[in-house]
Amino acid sequence: MDKQEFNELLKRVNLTKKEFAELVGVLPTSVNNWGSSQNIPYWVETWLLNYEKSNRYEKIKELTKDI
Repeated sequence: MDKQEFNELLKRVNLTKKEFAELVGVLPTSVNNWGSSQNIPYWVETWLLNYEKSNRYEKIKELTKDI
């Protein structure tokens, strides 16, 4: 995953870098350095994809709760 893909995925899941950093327990400055002076950790892409799936599931659950 490169910096552009990371930024696009964050946008797709509606998270800022600061919000993402808080969710995963890392410093926002570390997240800001990813893709520039540091490699993006291997787990970030799958974490964000699972976050996206979880949000979709919660929306579906909410829409079908009265059925």
